[in-house]
Amino acid sequence: MTDYFEVHARDGAARVGELRLSTPVTTPTLADDTIEDAGSLWNEARTTPEGSEDALTVLPHRAFPAGTRGEVQESFAVDYPDVDFPSAAVVTSETAADYGADAYVLADATGVVGHASAFVDAVRAVKEATPADTALYLAGVATPANVAALVYAGVDLVDGKLARVKGRQGRYLTTDDEYFLEDLDELPCSCPACQGGRESFTRGDCATHNVNALAAELARVRRRIHDGRLRDYVEGQARHEAWCTAAFRLLDQQYGFVEEHTPVIRDAELLSATEDTLRRVEIQRFADRVTSRYVNRFDRPLVLVPCSARKPYSESQSHAQFHDAINFRAHLVSMTSPIGVVPQELELTYPAQHYDSVVTGRWSEDEIGFVARVLERYLERNAYPKIIAHVPDEGYRAVCERVEDALDLDFTYTVVDHPTTTESLANLRDALDGEMSYRKRTREHNTVRAIADYMFGDGAGDELFEAGTFRTTARYPKLQVRDTDGEQWATMVPQYGMLAFTLAGARRWVESDAPTKTVEIDGFVPHGSVLAPGVVDASDEIRVGDEVVVSGPKAFGVGRAEMSGPEMCDSTRGIAVEVRHVEET
Repeated sequence: MTDYFEVHARDGAARVGELRLSTPVTTPTLADDTIEDAGSLWNEARTTPEGSEDALTVLPHRAFPAGTRGEVQESFAVDYPDVDFPSAAVVTSETAADYGADAYVLADATGVVGHASAFVDAVRAVKEATPADTALYLAGVATPANVAALVYAGVDLVDGKLARVKGRQGRYLTTDDEYFLEDLDELPCSCPACQGGRESFTRGDCATHNVNALAAELARVRRRIHDGRLRDYVEGQARHEAWCTAAFRLLDQQYGFVEEHTPVIRDAELLSATEDTLRRVEIQRFADRVTSRYVNRFDRPLVLVPCSARKPYSESQSHAQFHDAINFRAHLVSMTSPIGVVPQELELTYPAQHYDSVVTGRWSEDEIGFVARVLERYLERNAYPKIIAHVPDEGYRAVCERVEDALDLDFTYTVVDHPTTTESLANLRDALDGEMSYRKRTREHNTVRAIADYMFGDGAGDELFEAGTFRTTARYPKLQVRDTDGEQWATMVPQYGMLAFTLAGARRWVESDAPTKTVEIDGFVPHGSVLAPGVVDASDEIRVGDEVVVSGPKAFGVGRAEMSGPEMCDSTRGIAVEVRHVEET
């Protein structure tokens, strides 16, 4: 159990937290002035320190260098005492376990930082063996250039030791490089240590500057986590050290580890600036849900169109022209890198309306391959009487032709020069000649069903919103779902393209056969939020931002998750659910 560390914001494995000392400390941060080390047991026997709430006390420990055999570590294991002050235990990836501490110090950090695979494996091992609401501390390894990657992997505390040592060696650190002082004609920084200029700049000043640069980079990283945009920053920042680039790519391959901590909705823009974006969790999650949960409910041809720079697509000039030509006689699906394919019903759903990409007019093989795989899986799941590809050459045509060959389908191509030329739009209209327009109500009903499928799982839309049991009111994109008597079940939230349920809707959800995301609480009635100590159990599938049902002996409610399901069960501090509606039972 931790009493002195609480997580406030999450961005993948990275967190903004609070070390609750007598003077609270916001993490990720430098721990130099926060740590009290009770000493090593290798030199002498030590008693349990008195400790205080003024500092995080590292309990008496035995540290092991990287590469120490497991049986050696086990034979010298430390039995950490149960203390009532802020404490940290020293562990390796081999010895990590729940010792009741508030933080865990990775003893062999200097042996793994710089080696991407070893670093990712070690951090993941410690994170999975220790409680979710404890901090991870890596000492002697942080620089302004690598600290963003360290935090991205899940590190909460670092120190300025390495930065100071390098400074005293005459090595001047920046966020993108390291310089020997004698090679610098001027100082590329305006921190207090550098304001005197190059002529009077000493190695002591260099050490101070290096720590200042590290602290400034940590502040930048904290802001990025709050904004939900650390990954965008790391994709660029990690390029300055090859091992950092390798580390975040390896983390992309650890999908389950990163996905559990990645919110399902955000307000922030997702920037697609490199091909690494294709492998980030939000992109892979959207593609997986579209190809494993989405069901086409329109008995009409499919029209594939290119994405637009403006989001949502339907508000763009080009898509307005497509809609005029189609006139609701076909099902519209947009193709895009890095998202894959976006059915019209999910155009608002994060991240479909939240991304921005670098447009060069040329698609890489990675982009073509990714979008083709997504489209192929989509068409394997959803059959159409006819497929019309209203797409330009660029990469779109290559994707379509690759999928045509793979699935032995025949696409009708309608574009001449550009999708919005008069001839192209006329071809699109002609390709749909004889098709009947579907009704507005059909479009709205299919939209809320598709969103339910995306949020909760395959088949959820039909279970929750069975034909004849509901109707939609208000106007898109703020659709409201009501039963046939007029009682409201849910509202569509246009910022995220998700559904927010009322109590009546939550009861409908629980009573249906749709997959349910439930947080079971103790015997109290929550007002505003449910804290982690009040959670008895929670569905493993819950992610930050998910719509959840809150149920307990005295209360029934609905709200939005602020932690993943496993973290709710594992944590002793922090907000688990922001409750929107609740009633006493």
